[in-house]
Amino acid sequence: MDQARRPLLAAAIGFAATRFVSAAAAQGTLQGGTAEARLSARLARLAEDGLDPAWYGIPDPALAIADPASHRAALLRAAGLALADLLGGRLREAPGRPDIRRDPSLDIGRWQAELAAAAEPAAVLDRAALLPPDAAALKAELARAMRLAERGWATIPGEGTLDPGSTDPVRVPALRARLVAEDPQLAAAPDRGAFYDPALEAAVRRWQQAQGLEVDGRVGRLSLRELNQPPTRRVDQLRVALDMRRAALPEGAGRRIEVNIPDYRLSVLEDGQELLGMAVIVGRRDRQTPMLRVRMTAIQFNPPWGVPERNAREDLLPQLRRNPQEVAERGFRIFQTVAGERVEIDPRTVDWSQYHARRFPFFVRQDAGDANALGRIKFIMPNGDDIFMHDTPDRHLFRRPDRAFSSGCIRLSQPAALMALLLEGTPRWDAERAQAVIDSRQTEAVALRRPLPVLLRYRTVTVEAGGRVRIRPDIYDLDTGYARAMAAPPRQVLARLEAGR
Repeated sequence: MDQARRPLLAAAIGFAATRFVSAAAAQGTLQGGTAEARLSARLARLAEDGLDPAWYGIPDPALAIADPASHRAALLRAAGLALADLLGGRLREAPGRPDIRRDPSLDIGRWQAELAAAAEPAAVLDRAALLPPDAAALKAELARAMRLAERGWATIPGEGTLDPGSTDPVRVPALRARLVAEDPQLAAAPDRGAFYDPALEAAVRRWQQAQGLEVDGRVGRLSLRELNQPPTRRVDQLRVALDMRRAALPEGAGRRIEVNIPDYRLSVLEDGQELLGMAVIVGRRDRQTPMLRVRMTAIQFNPPWGVPERNAREDLLPQLRRNPQEVAERGFRIFQTVAGERVEIDPRTVDWSQYHARRFPFFVRQDAGDANALGRIKFIMPNGDDIFMHDTPDRHLFRRPDRAFSSGCIRLSQPAALMALLLEGTPRWDAERAQAVIDSRQTEAVALRRPLPVLLRYRTVTVEAGGRVRIRPDIYDLDTGYARAMAAPPRQVLARLEAGR
């Protein structure tokens, strides 16, 4: 379907269904004040589904006495609008988010007809609310987060690191108060005032573990930033998680690669089973890894690296100013266009102090080798953002639980394992031959016999076996943007359609 027409069609379907249930209400399909009261109460509780009751024009119960027919019509109209969002998602279109796809086969009209004819329309909303995968677990966690948000929690002033064993009459009590809000074990422990005692350290470690941060008991920049997030942010993340799962189009049973960016994890999946999983490093906040749906087509061994212009200007130039010899020893080669031809220059002969980020007329390439930023293996998946997966010499970074360090590409903790899996069934290629090519230090590539779908997605909220909900930091603020879009007024197209009734 033409993408430009989908929002209009979605609005038209929702409007037509609303007209249907309103007409049914006018005919008295909704029988009895008791069912009406239960429906009104259910609509008032839409917050438990991550929706705002104020979005749907729920009529004042007083109208039921003054004008029962108008009340019934308005009530079912509100229910029809809410049902459409519960089924299809409040945010039907998400520009720039190919990882979010709605199922076009969802028959909202059938559900609207059922709502209009139901003796208990509130029960129809209940069933719709539980349709998304993991909805029950997410709703339970949302209820808990909303209770926390109602109570609120303390913030921790200052910027320096708080270390176990330290004393601070202001910041340590604030840290304790912040964690007590959601840690009953700490709440039951003796309060040592200004002293950062072992009980508080244990609570910090539990919190860091739950957040996917480095578990060291030290409250540094990253921990402080997340501790000081308002509790409403967690509520919004759960609201977004529910909405993203509504009418989500299944990814299919075939073999594919998925990378969950805020979870820093890659999975190779087939028939619902994980064949391979590993830690990854993704783009940092100012160089974000984009969400993509692409296909992995080839593997390159001993890849050279054509350094992107931004990396050269912002990262390499400061190193050239400090020590051009060291840059050359790491295999970087500098080129400049002279008389229309690209020629190599010796970095030691250039006065790098006269160049800056806005003036850098050079091209940079790093030769294949042990120091190459791409490591020994590059996984090619053609796309307009020039994003790929690769090995890395910086293995120590995988020990960090927070791993947003790259310039956008994805660094793999187990590139050899992924290589072996991808080469299965490729004629004349196996892990042994690939390793021989790597050891030869010669650049060579092999096309995959079966190109593999790759999905780069963004889910800060995941549900593990047993219904345990894990929430990771919203590292790119995409959940924040999604929640803001959910709260936006209805599209003008709907208003125009309604005005033309």
